[in-house]
Amino acid sequence: MKETNIPDEVKRFFSLNGSRSLLIKGPAGTGKTTFALQIMEDLGRPESSFYLTTRVSDEALFQQFPWLKKEEMRRKIVDAGKILLESLYGRRKRIAPVLPEEEAEKIESAKKFLKDINMDSAPPEKTDRTWMNRIFAKYGRIPEIEYTYDRIDTILPEKAMVVIDSIEGLTHKHRTDAEDFITMLQKDLVENSNTDVIFVLEKDEAPELEYLVDGVVKLDYTEFDARRIREISLEKLRAIEIEQPRYIFTLNNGKFRSFSMEDNSSEKKSLWEPVEEKDGMYSTGIPDLDRILGGGLKKGSYNVVELGPNVSLLDYYLIMRPIWLNFVTNDRGIFGVLVGGDTADNIMKDAMEYMGGKAEEYARKYIRIVDYFTEDDPRPYVLPLLGKDAEEVYEMYAENIRELRGEENRPIMDYAGFDTIEYLRGDTIAIRDVLQTVARTKKTEDIGMCAVRPGLKLAQEITNLADTYIKLFVKDRVLCLYGVKPKTPVYAVVVDEEKGLPYIRLEPLL
Repeated sequence: MKETNIPDEVKRFFSLNGSRSLLIKGPAGTGKTTFALQIMEDLGRPESSFYLTTRVSDEALFQQFPWLKKEEMRRKIVDAGKILLESLYGRRKRIAPVLPEEEAEKIESAKKFLKDINMDSAPPEKTDRTWMNRIFAKYGRIPEIEYTYDRIDTILPEKAMVVIDSIEGLTHKHRTDAEDFITMLQKDLVENSNTDVIFVLEKDEAPELEYLVDGVVKLDYTEFDARRIREISLEKLRAIEIEQPRYIFTLNNGKFRSFSMEDNSSEKKSLWEPVEEKDGMYSTGIPDLDRILGGGLKKGSYNVVELGPNVSLLDYYLIMRPIWLNFVTNDRGIFGVLVGGDTADNIMKDAMEYMGGKAEEYARKYIRIVDYFTEDDPRPYVLPLLGKDAEEVYEMYAENIRELRGEENRPIMDYAGFDTIEYLRGDTIAIRDVLQTVARTKKTEDIGMCAVRPGLKLAQEITNLADTYIKLFVKDRVLCLYGVKPKTPVYAVVVDEEKGLPYIRLEPLL
């Protein structure tokens, strides 16, 4: 299989021996058609898959999905309305007369018997029309289905894939019972004609139909802080273990792309190269985030990153790592108090992976990490404050900030993990320190950067003072980000496929 944006369980479902049927359900506008088309493009062979649509016209489809205009995709699209017109005006050859019900049942029983004794194991060369004839005898002919069977005949014995969009569009037009309609395609095509069939349902629930098919997925919306997130739920995939039952996804650029934890488990790593910066701005090292923030972090600004309760240190590093690396490799210093659970050892081990042999040199010159729990540390980038009185602490702060600025009076990043600060100094003193830091920062070309967690007493005061305010949370095992200041939609955080870590991209969840 090609690399796809389809959930792994769905890929494995369609890779099993034999044929499968999948029902896609969900409220209007959730992306059911986009998902069906993506399956067809990614998992179906171009010469043996097609899409039967009941939409008004091809152009309506192309306007919503411009990528379908490619010649190889155009050939896959079949307009049900055109087939009906051709049938009415006699432009298509008719199939053989419909068999009586009794004859159809005899043929079906004979085929089942042959299959049971393993005498009919060769791939079929013609579509089984037993159930089609039975349904036509009951409801009358359905030209679109005649055409579908005829087209599959030209593909067999190779495996075919058909998307029916939508069930209601065809059954309502021909006054056919939906259960009979699905049973017909399941029995004739999926079970007896080596064809995968994907059904698109216009409503969000249909328990009376779901037992007829091999797989059921539901597309829906969820909300997070008044921002819409699309989510696909894998409700049933016969013979497949569902390891991740829900995935967030996007329909950006008319394409379906789901996200999983594996998107950020890249084994590829690259040494950091500084990202170009605009005048008056410091780049975050993440071009997508720079664009969202209007060019990057403004000089003299105070910037807040809020970590949701399920955001791990590894998740947090995905965002903060490029910011730190880009600031330091542009010859600017960072003076920081780390978030709870982080250590100077973690920072240096991480830096060595992406700065190579220069990590120690950069750390000595441009990094100072405050450690309230250590009395002495020989490393030049660690400030051990345990047992120091207020005057000693002040002198150490002042001396190390002078070293970071150097003779050129370079700007610095004042970084703070406020869960650590509030725990050690109490919320009243911590708020005073924040006010002083913000006031000092706005008079310089420095920037302030802090991390907060929900529930901190000083969180609201900090966010009120912030120039930029970004929130991180994890949804369906994927790190997500959105801006409160400035207000933005939700983005999935993913590792850059070409460069690997530490480079990341932000994919809008549209």
